Amino acid sequence: MMQVLNNQESLWYFLPELALVATFVLIFILDLLPSIKNQKRALPIVAAIGVVFFLGLSVYVQQFPQALLFHGMIVGDSFTDFFRLFAGVSTLFALYFSVKSKELAKVKAEYWALILGIALGLPILAASNNLLMIYLSLELVSILSYVVVGSIYGSRASSEAALKYVLYGATASGIMIYGLSLLFGVSGTLDAIQIKAFLLSHPMERLPLFIGLLMTMAGFGYKVSMVPFHMWAPDVYQGAPTPVTSYLSVGPKAAGFAILLRFVYTALTTHNGADFEPIKSVDISGLMSVFAVATMTLGNVVAMWQKDTKRMLAYSSIAHAGYMLMAVAALNQQAIEGILFYLSAYLVMNFGAFGVAQAVMQESGTQDLESFKGLAKRGSKGSLAALAMTVFLISLTGLPPTIGFVGKFVLFSAVLEAKLYVLAVIGVLNSVVSLYYYARIIKYMYFDDPLSEDKFSFGSRSYPVLITFLALATLALGLFWEPLSVVVKNSAHLLS
Repeated sequence: MMQVLNNQESLWYFLPELALVATFVLIFILDLLPSIKNQKRALPIVAAIGVVFFLGLSVYVQQFPQALLFHGMIVGDSFTDFFRLFAGVSTLFALYFSVKSKELAKVKAEYWALILGIALGLPILAASNNLLMIYLSLELVSILSYVVVGSIYGSRASSEAALKYVLYGATASGIMIYGLSLLFGVSGTLDAIQIKAFLLSHPMERLPLFIGLLMTMAGFGYKVSMVPFHMWAPDVYQGAPTPVTSYLSVGPKAAGFAILLRFVYTALTTHNGADFEPIKSVDISGLMSVFAVATMTLGNVVAMWQKDTKRMLAYSSIAHAGYMLMAVAALNQQAIEGILFYLSAYLVMNFGAFGVAQAVMQESGTQDLESFKGLAKRGSKGSLAALAMTVFLISLTGLPPTIGFVGKFVLFSAVLEAKLYVLAVIGVLNSVVSLYYYARIIKYMYFDDPLSEDKFSFGSRSYPVLITFLALATLALGLFWEPLSVVVKNSAHLLS
């Protein structure tokens, strides 16, 4: 049993998050200084330095023994440490692409601080062990996300996306908090571990627990874009600044899966060797299987008809959430490892795809998929962008020799290990469907005539370097995945 620490003892484990809080405050203080305020790159550099400190301290606290922090409100373990590193890396990418974005040329200090605020909420959400803490950390991430979505000053599309995000988010949060209150009413406790203990010692009718659990899933599902709580994603992805879109598709989505895993494996299952058996009061595996099939099928089918780049990537993101939900339904240790591995793969390939898309959309002035036409024929940088985008799209499809192939292999292995053969077949068929809309972009880039005869330009010397790095990482991790697999195995341990 983990040691339960009081507030003072827990602060040592909380050093990474305190570094983000200090940087958050520092940005507003520096913004009051005219010499700093007039320098466009100063505040994002400060934000990036703060994130680097956060990553360094995240590595430092890994040497501490695992414990329940703040009287059991959150968990300090290897699972939390993994998502600290994940949040830090994804935030650095988001900061870089934000600096290079023409859409965000006029943003003020609040934008950079809010990105750090979201980064602060991600590991706290992943570590939450208390129903109240789950809700508060989810709202911390969500409310700040609403604001950054509307960061394009004077843009009706950005403001509309932010408003829709607020409305969908408020609805999902309201349903979720009601579901959590039902779980509390049934068990008499807010602690996830104690909820499981109560359910094991007090067999009860399925219906009350099922209703509360289903309503709770509205909040988790909204965060990971799970059908039928996905409706915000296409409109928000389309109207938000591209760097924000890419960040939402990786960081908050990963945190959503983190808390979904922690809640399911801590409160609703019992440990049996390498497997986790659901408590008798509810069939969580069957419920997650239904959500997985609906999510990946709708995401892939609707993506085929999209003409807007960011809407297509939004439905693609929904489909990928469906693949990971299959592993949640598998209820075994391999499934936890598979989801962490796939999230790591998704970080690399999705930021790469959005990075190329951002460069193409800025150069063409449109978000239409046809802006990719003839990209490979527009000079050396155009060829580089087309080649990198091809690597990312092949990886998103799940074809070798990319990290996306290895990620899907691990996910499907977990599903087959759980003997969910029908679910695995549906997942494979969905992957085949996804090849259509990914291959369409490749066809545009290499076989269609360019819409402009001008040479393609990234607009920055460092931009093609980062895109090349991400493309090489996508291939290298697909060939040499063992180091990442070791990190994942060491991190995939949850309270049970």
